[in-house]
Amino acid sequence: MSKVLYIKANAKPEGASRTFQISDSFIESYKELHPDDEIITLDLYKEGIRLLSEEDINVVFGPKTEESKNHPILKYSYQFFDADKYVIAEPLWNLGIPAILKAYIDYISITGITFRYTEQGPVGMCTNKKAVNITSRGGDYSHGPAATFEMGDRYLRTIFGFLGITNFTTIAADSLDVIGNDVDAIVGKAITEARELAKRF
Repeated sequence: MSKVLYIKANAKPEGASRTFQISDSFIESYKELHPDDEIITLDLYKEGIRLLSEEDINVVFGPKTEESKNHPILKYSYQFFDADKYVIAEPLWNLGIPAILKAYIDYISITGITFRYTEQGPVGMCTNKKAVNITSRGGDYSHGPAATFEMGDRYLRTIFGFLGITNFTTIAADSLDVIGNDVDAIVGKAITEARELAKRF
């Protein structure tokens, strides 16, 4: 049995997010195909993820004990490490990820939990895991000149690799805000892709 961590990062309510239309379809298909797996949904806005304070920073870089697993910040890193698979769902905002998702990355990127330092430098501790990033974007950031501006999926792929997760797949619904495009068709195509991926994820 696998443990799946479903990380949602969009301020829009359920039903209004095109990103969540795709990611929720993935999760629905995954549940049908893997009924024994545990799925933990982590809506970052509902969690109230905030920026790290000076006190939090001291804890992040301090010693880790058994009690650390219950700390309001460190608990997220332990939860992340305990998962086997990750589903991240977020829109592209201003060429990057929503700030709340970056704040969450700061919560989980903790030395001694998800990565460690060695004589050769940092080493990710989240090995033999897999992730899928599901994102929606107003323009076409998968092809052409605009692809060089895309720093959302690129950042997540990089930081997940830093933590040891190199099996990383992206499902992107591009050009949703381009005038004249068939938005329903674009989202529908991404949903089909998501349901197909759920079969082998």
